[in-house]
Amino acid sequence: MKKFLAIFKHPDLRRKIFSVLGLLVVYRMFAAIPIPGVDVTKLQQFFDSNQIFGLLNVFSGGGLSNLSIVMLAVGPYITGSIIMQLLTIIFPNLKKAYYEEGASGRAKFNRITRYLTVPLAVLQGYGFLNLLMAQGVISRLPLFDLISNVIIITAGSVLVMWIGELISEFKIGNGLSLLIFAGIVSSLPQDIISAFLNYSPALLTTYIVFAVLAIIVIAGVVFVNEGERKVPVSYAKQVRGMKLYGGASTYLPLKVNQAGVIPIIFAISILLFPQFIAQSLSIVSPGLSLSLNSWVTEFFNNHYIYSSLYFILVVMFTYFYTAVTFDPSEISKNLQKNGGFIPGIRPGQATTDIITKTVHRITLFGALFLGVVAILPNITQIITGIQSLQIGGTALLIVVAVALESMKQIDSQLSLREYDNNF
Repeated sequence: MKKFLAIFKHPDLRRKIFSVLGLLVVYRMFAAIPIPGVDVTKLQQFFDSNQIFGLLNVFSGGGLSNLSIVMLAVGPYITGSIIMQLLTIIFPNLKKAYYEEGASGRAKFNRITRYLTVPLAVLQGYGFLNLLMAQGVISRLPLFDLISNVIIITAGSVLVMWIGELISEFKIGNGLSLLIFAGIVSSLPQDIISAFLNYSPALLTTYIVFAVLAIIVIAGVVFVNEGERKVPVSYAKQVRGMKLYGGASTYLPLKVNQAGVIPIIFAISILLFPQFIAQSLSIVSPGLSLSLNSWVTEFFNNHYIYSSLYFILVVMFTYFYTAVTFDPSEISKNLQKNGGFIPGIRPGQATTDIITKTVHRITLFGALFLGVVAILPNITQIITGIQSLQIGGTALLIVVAVALESMKQIDSQLSLREYDNNF
């Protein structure tokens, strides 16, 4: 509470907080404006009956469920970021530019990602509108209206990307993550009202158990998200001129959840792929496309099949993304270059092996936990039979991660200002 009150004692920090809140309000206003020719009632029914698109709607902050002008939200930019990160594996020069050229290299990387966002927004907007027209959720649009809507959707994605980068400049948290956070939190009042409307005295025990489990799950997510394995590292003493350097001991922090929520995004992309394949078949055979799409929808609406497949994909992609973004060999080389070593382990390949083994062990726990939390909403629905009671899920992981990151950045700014005041 003291830290919260301290925020408003510093005029520049207070200005940053209110500026970020203002930009989030602007984003939510755009998320409430639908593109022309949309029947919101049919859309809501479609998303309520389709688990996969309902999950994708989380990342748009609810903008997808009413086909708002920012319906894709940060989706194209996130997809572009994932593609660029994968390209660093294929093209070593790109990896070198990103990791070794410092701020200028990251600026180039981000600029290419922005350029990539535009065509991705066009493709995603066009594909999604075509899918909804084939499902009969929206009426068949004339060519001019279709092109106009795709342009509006693309412009909305670019606008969201720009708002996100403006928020990031205030150093209160990651802008794109805060936009997703705002979209998820905006649905909380409606969820609470829905839970009260469905309340029954006979289910009092169920509600109490749900509240207790919800607190335990949130605490578990915080614990795992902040959890890390500290590998001890020592630095050899070096004599430079008349002075002695080194000899210090520190540690190498290896996070339990290295991949964050990226594995969930990958898993959703794979789960969406069969429906887009079914949609593309409409060019060749409309009847086959409709049959295949109905089969895919029925298949994924089975809670048991969907949850099992979703869990397996999340675990697999957690290992995959950790392997892509975390290079034990590079860390071992940097340690050796700076005179660092793990006590009792020889520098070089032996250090690489021990880091790799440690990462594999902690990633197993992180992957299993991430998979379980991702499917917890389905588990609670299967057990309780109440649609409004959902513990965990993708939304919870995102909210906790974003809240912790924002708290850290605000705390660091407060510490910096207190330090300046003392001197």
